[in-house]
Amino acid sequence: MLESCKTAKERWGGVHGLIDRWLNERQELLVLYCAIKGLKPYSPRETPLSIKVQAFCQVMMDYCSAGHFEVYEQLRLEAQEFNDGGLDLAKKHYPRLEAITVQCVEFNDSYDTAEHCLEKMTDLNNDLSKLGELLEERFLLEDELIETLHNVHKAVSYTHLTLPTI
Repeated sequence: MLESCKTAKERWGGVHGLIDRWLNERQELLVLYCAIKGLKPYSPRETPLSIKVQAFCQVMMDYCSAGHFEVYEQLRLEAQEFNDGGLDLAKKHYPRLEAITVQCVEFNDSYDTAEHCLEKMTDLNNDLSKLGELLEERFLLEDELIETLHNVHKAVSYTHLTLPTI
């Protein structure tokens, strides 16, 4: 999963500052995911697992929010402006991306506080495995959206578009 994140960043990193920042956030999300996957709940020399899980949840929610409220909207506007089939792909993928976001929010709600983490600690590895599969699917769908728009529009200069910056 981490390798595919690097590949996506290399392929589309320069296309747009918004996507750059989003792919960096994706990489941070994956690093945190890997940092907590398989760790033991208590280790005297390390940061408590609950704090790592909470940090992961925060980055995951930021990533999901940026996707839905910034990047997906920008991709939709770009597809609409070029009107060359990108909207069809977006309509196909957005419902599944929405469903995955709901499951990410449910994970967050289950683990977003130290108390929640302690209550659900025995379920954490299983829940992380399921979430990892969902995130991998999400990244594939997002990459397809980016790749399709990028490949279709690669001959067009993005400088003429009026894209909002964050």
